[in-house]
Amino acid sequence: MSGGNAEAPLVLLVEDNEMIRRAFCILLEESGYRVLGAAGGVEALEVAARELPDLMLLDLGLPDVSGLEVARRLKAAEPTRDIAIVALTGRALEADRAACREAGCAGYIVKPVDTQRLLRELPTYLGR
Repeated sequence: MSGGNAEAPLVLLVEDNEMIRRAFCILLEESGYRVLGAAGGVEALEVAARELPDLMLLDLGLPDVSGLEVARRLKAAEPTRDIAIVALTGRALEADRAACREAGCAGYIVKPVDTQRLLRELPTYLGR
């Protein structure tokens, strides 16, 4: 899935819906990011530990391990604690936002995702 400029930020997109994952990977790659994909929480944890992406876009509704649990585990482990995590979810309640912050997410984006807004916001999560 990845390619392009080795200096570009590396994004790990965690989304169980293959069509959505592919579409976002294309969008991000065409916007200059290097992209890795994962379909579930276990795979996301493995890829994150191995590749240490700059940013993770994390669907909260994963089939195996919840997105919030993935975020907690990454933030608890020394090698992965600095990965910026942005939650992607269809739930827009303040309690959901608070749970994401508690789990260590730097941001929270409600689905359906406004792709132009996402592309404008990504640099802020990357500290650029």
